[in-house]
Amino acid sequence: MSLTRRVFLAGAALAVAGCSASTEELPQLRLATGSTGGPYEMLGDRFAPELRRDGFTVTVIKTAASVQNLTMLTDGRADLGFALADSADDAVRVRHQPVMALARMYMNYVHLVVAEDSLVRTPQDLAARQVSIGADGSGTAVTAARILAVAGLKVPASTTKLGLDESIKALREGDLAAFFWSGGVPTPALAKLNDIRLVPLEQFVPVLRRTYGPVYEHASFPAGVYGGAKPVPTVGTPSYLMCRGSLPDDVAYTVTETLFRARDRLQAPTAPGGRLDRRYAIGTGVVPLHPGAARYYRSVYG
Repeated sequence: MSLTRRVFLAGAALAVAGCSASTEELPQLRLATGSTGGPYEMLGDRFAPELRRDGFTVTVIKTAASVQNLTMLTDGRADLGFALADSADDAVRVRHQPVMALARMYMNYVHLVVAEDSLVRTPQDLAARQVSIGADGSGTAVTAARILAVAGLKVPASTTKLGLDESIKALREGDLAAFFWSGGVPTPALAKLNDIRLVPLEQFVPVLRRTYGPVYEHASFPAGVYGGAKPVPTVGTPSYLMCRGSLPDDVAYTVTETLFRARDRLQAPTAPGGRLDRRYAIGTGVVPLHPGAARYYRSVYG
């Protein structure tokens, strides 16, 4: 019996007895999301009410995203959290952190953003220039550092770690030559700008895959996104819904069930897998699926 069903029956029994369930008797979940204006924050703010409808008490925790979320799952400060695939892969394969996946959700697109009139046309043009690689503790910073490492710059870029809003402000004030961002397409904070341009990154997908594994994929920004007249090829990295490894099986089952029942209301970013597909969701590479999530997928496919 799923947790949703058991919570319902328990509540009904208490009602018949003339009692009501206290908040403490309901399952409590801490959901680590992301930075203000980013896709993880928006997804978390939509997902939390869906979980509450199933009887959970949910606390949403705003974070720098992937790396911080994985750390919080590891040390017990969070129960659920979103993370980029490369950060999750690193957490499991290299750091041996006790985290698991509930679902592969949607594709993130790596944005290398410059001013529309910038002389930067390729990543190699970033040599000796000031570049933000993303907020400290974010998955963007992991991916961006790897791209710069394989780009073969003649002189290293001067890097800093800024969030999306700070990066936009610094670029417009001339304090940055470029910044990295990883998110869905379009990212609202970028879509409202009319003076930016994206630098192609797809050339690095093969070397990233050889060096770090198959968590990187070929992706392309469609023509018209952020004002571009032509498609811009880039690097894609999936996003996972992660959990602490000790999450009870029934909880993991119900959270996964809720995720798919609510997928139309979650409005995941427009991207391959953005609407959530169960066949897409189980592809989490070396990151193990939680047994409760695996049981949910078996219940769907037999």
